[in-house]
Amino acid sequence: MKRLILLLLFPAIFPIGAGAYNDHRGHNLDSLERTVARWTPDAIDKASEQELINLNRAYRDLMLGYHVLNGDKCVFYARKALSISHPRQWYAADADAYRYIGQIFYGREQYDSARVYYMASLAAADAMAAGATSPTDTAGYTQNMIDDYYSALYGSIGNLYNMMDSIPQAMAYYEKAGAIFEKYGWNESNSILHYNMGETWIDEGDLRKAKAEYDKAMAFAQASGDSLMIVDVWKGYGRLYMEEGKTWKSLPYLRKADAYYAAHPDYAPNFRTENLDYMQEVLSRQKRQLGRLTGTLTALILVVIGLFIGRRKKLAAKAPEEADTSARSDNRANPSEEAPELSAREKEILDLLSKGYTTGQIAQALNLSQETIRWYRKKLLEKFDVSNSPELISRAKEAGLI
Repeated sequence: MKRLILLLLFPAIFPIGAGAYNDHRGHNLDSLERTVARWTPDAIDKASEQELINLNRAYRDLMLGYHVLNGDKCVFYARKALSISHPRQWYAADADAYRYIGQIFYGREQYDSARVYYMASLAAADAMAAGATSPTDTAGYTQNMIDDYYSALYGSIGNLYNMMDSIPQAMAYYEKAGAIFEKYGWNESNSILHYNMGETWIDEGDLRKAKAEYDKAMAFAQASGDSLMIVDVWKGYGRLYMEEGKTWKSLPYLRKADAYYAAHPDYAPNFRTENLDYMQEVLSRQKRQLGRLTGTLTALILVVIGLFIGRRKKLAAKAPEEADTSARSDNRANPSEEAPELSAREKEILDLLSKGYTTGQIAQALNLSQETIRWYRKKLLEKFDVSNSPELISRAKEAGLI
């Protein structure tokens, strides 16, 4: 799965006004809305620059406050902020507003629209880097502030291209973000970044590159001393070795990760769910491997016994035929490929796919990431040996699984 939750560093947005004003991003959004509602177009036209700065900040506070609560309102107030900042070339405010609109479209899987706004935000950051003036600081924008904007944007744009399956472009932006992280010694951010890159390469089927990215992620995690990030990379190694077919090497990593997740239930519960699903898949594969090995040994024993009896009875022509019949019979005892063995999670996702749920709807219904759902869908396609969802649903119905 593509766990695209990069550590995005958002530049500070300062509170407006003075005196009794409080930060409304976490509470009192209704109160702040009533405050900005008093600013009519005529009042805005007559406002001083400082009043416009304060109003722009208020709109951005509302944009932030509604980012998770109400996407439509987030976009509405972001555009209100742009109506003030864009004509005046307040590039930091522009970059904030464009990026948040892009994030709303990204969350809705409207990737082309998200790209338009991310690129507009990037253009504003480029203007800051080129020496644009700041309305609140005559010295302009500091390099730290510019790098904060760039690191957030590079991660977001990388995620966007990743979801659009433009992997070379995604990796190029991830590398740009990583360079900024390394510049400031942000080891934890770089660990998360390279972990996500490893996940992406697994999804792309390039296990060698995935291993290289996981190794980098582990090095940065150890340098940061972040035990939780180390555990995430253990999970990554477990998945990597599972995909390589090295189930006996995969299981110890997954078990170590599960022990840590179990002891820290407040940390990303979905991670433990994913890890448990990987463990179940590994154990299922080991069971199948043992079954095939047992079937092969049984067939060989039967062949040897048949040959031995044939020689004893001088039935050289008949004995090989009986042994071959036993071998074919044993092979027919193996499970049918038309009804592959599915985990409980795979059955849930298959059922929702058959009902017409989209990737986003399934992720929301099961409280998992969209990247995890894409990974399960890929595994279902492989198990049923089909290339798309309609064929998958048809094959599953034929097998009596839905």
